[in-house]
Amino acid sequence: MKKNVNENNQLTIISIKTKITSVPFQDPPKTGFLTLEKIDLLIVQIETKEGVIGTGHLHPLAGGLKTLEMCINEMLKPLIIGETIEDIPYLWSKMWKATFIQGRMGITVMAMSAIDIALWDCIGRTKNLPLWKIWNGQDRELPVYGSGCYRGLGHDGMIEKAQRYVRNGFKSIKMQVAHCFTNDEDISNVRDMRKTLGDDIGIMIDVNQGWTVEETIKVSKQIEKYVPEWLEEPVMADDFEGYYKICNSTSIPIVTGENNFTHHDLLPFMKGKKINILQPDIMRGGYTNLIHTANLANQYGIKIAPHMFPELSIHIVASIKNPSWLEYMGWYDHLWQQPLKLENGMLKPTSRPGHGMDFKPEICTF
Repeated sequence: MKKNVNENNQLTIISIKTKITSVPFQDPPKTGFLTLEKIDLLIVQIETKEGVIGTGHLHPLAGGLKTLEMCINEMLKPLIIGETIEDIPYLWSKMWKATFIQGRMGITVMAMSAIDIALWDCIGRTKNLPLWKIWNGQDRELPVYGSGCYRGLGHDGMIEKAQRYVRNGFKSIKMQVAHCFTNDEDISNVRDMRKTLGDDIGIMIDVNQGWTVEETIKVSKQIEKYVPEWLEEPVMADDFEGYYKICNSTSIPIVTGENNFTHHDLLPFMKGKKINILQPDIMRGGYTNLIHTANLANQYGIKIAPHMFPELSIHIVASIKNPSWLEYMGWYDHLWQQPLKLENGMLKPTSRPGHGMDFKPEICTF
């Protein structure tokens, strides 16, 4: 495939570096099925001939960093070196087409995503503009829900964490069900959460694919009276027909999307016209595909509430026509030189160029 540029173009990509690092969680998540003591990161640094440097990173939660690093260095880096950052969607498409044989989900797409995030950071820093400005977004406060009321904390721990969020100004929280609880325990936990928080606080409920379709329909009927904000990922991410059945059986909004890769994998949810909010993950398509997914979803009347990584996704949410919520857990605040400032359950996008997030030197130095 022909290169985009000549060697004298100052926007030419001359270097792609990777680094694996591991940092302890300040408050280790207790998901009930994953043991996470450290934040394992793969960080990607891209440099142009002009000397501008952009970074992207991956936190895949369940290992595979060396495999991802090898994918970048062996398969993707040769495709990108010598190109320019002038047309990032072209570079995304080039990587996508070149990895057809290896698959259009999983490792290859996550590796692409890290590069894509770094490329957009690079163009923002080149133009000295934050990404939301490049995408004609608005400088405004955006609503954030308090996630991380983990099932592994138990009944009392989940409620205590939710109360902490509410004291800090959050208007909605997300609790977890399934995996370590019976259906009856889940129903009781939701009931007690609503009783404790009152009617003015939104309660999202995350199942993490822990139920069957039949269980979901049964439990949903029992918790509808507690008016959840939504019920998240009740069954396996690719059980599209199961999601349609669930949506037809309950008044609770059903949301999903965090474990689906790119708009291709999310399109059945859009075409099914049952899901009103999708939760694409920036690590499963990068900025380029998240923008495309949001625009496509808007055509179907679907809103976007990106999964995790609010410090990156906030640029998208500030720019699209169909934003919903940002998710906040505070996992990464201690990693950044200048973390985003959270006030009363709201986040405002940074005015710093690119995505505006720089790791502390002790976290990552190339």
